[in-house]
Formats: sequence, C-alpha cells, structure tokens
Amino acid sequence: MRLLKQAFLVLAACLALAGCGRDPQLDYLPPGSKVLAFGDSLTFGTGAGSDQSYPARLAQATGWELVNAGVPGELAEDGVPRLRELLEREAPALVLLCHGGNNLLRGQPEERVRGQLVQMIELARDHRAQLVLLGVPRPSLLVSTADVYQELAEQYDLVYLPDAIADTLSDPSLKSDQVHPNAAGYARIADELLDLLRSAGAV
Repeated sequence: MRLLKQAFLVLAACLALAGCGRDPQLDYLPPGSKVLAFGDSLTFGTGAGSDQSYPARLAQATGWELVNAGVPGELAEDGVPRLRELLEREAPALVLLCHGGNNLLRGQPEERVRGQLVQMIELARDHRAQLVLLGVPRPSLLVSTADVYQELAEQYDLVYLPDAIADTLSDPSLKSDQVHPNAAGYARIADELLDLLRSAGAV
C-alpha cells in the first residue's frame, strides 16, 4: 500500500510539472468565428493596402470573420474605452491585441503603458474573449520588443507573439518607413501569427 501511495505521489508530481511547462492554449475557432484585431497603425496596416494588413491576411488563411479595429496614431489610454465598446458590440471569440506603440514612440515609460494594457487584457477576460498579445518594439537603434509585453504575457499566461514585429522592422526590405512594415512585412507577421495560432490550437 505504501509503494502504491508513493507511486501515485510521483505520478501526480510529474503531471504537475508537465502542466507547469506547457504553453498556453486556445480553444479551436472554426471558420466564420468572429475575431477582433485591436490596435493602432500596425493593426490598421499603414504602409500597405487594406487587403495586405496582417488581419486581412489572417482572415484569408483562416476563414474567420476578422474585424480590423486598428486606429493609426491612437494612444493606449484612448484605446481602453474604444475596446470596451467594441467588445460589447462585436462579442468576439478572440482578441488580437497589438497596442502601446504610440505611447512608446512618445517616450512614455513602460509602466504607464502597462497600466493601459492591463485594462485591455482584463476587459477581454470580462467579456469572455480569448486573447493573443503581440509584442511591440520600443524606439531604439537596435529594434527590440519592449519588456512589458513579455512580463504581461507571463503574468496573465497569454498566448504571445514576442518578436514578429520587431524582427520585421529590423529588415529594411520589409519596411515602408521607420515604424511601419510594407506588404511583405505584414505578410511575415501574419505567417508567424498563424503558426502561433496553430500551435496554440485555435486553427
């Protein structure tokens, strides 16, 4: 009996460790599911045609009803009430959150951006929408994702695309200007996001 109990405890410990190391997952979303891509100009698709943004390409690949809610120039604090209204109106199954870049471009501290992103994440959860977070670069000579996105992904156990935008903007052939991809750049972001969504179980 003692050996059986010890074996059970070892098995339970192994299962717990396996669970701790597992990447966050999403519910499967069939074609026709409503998905909200929420953000600023990077979501809108500035620098490419309207059918070349990453949300448009993702819609083509998945068959989802994808609402592109990108507003160029928007600050995160203005995005919070807009997201609340969109969640109530659209009731999406999934939110793709890519925001805060304009705050970072203005030199605002990451802690300020964090507060706005936390509100957005919690709004999505309050409306029972799954959420994927996209990392946004900080302005610097060497383009790299701001640390706050990784920290929030870990805090909220989010499916997270860390470096697709930063890597794209590090390649001059994939940029339309210093802060926006071109059509090929958005295609790269969409491809990496699609791979992530597949591995997380949404596609």
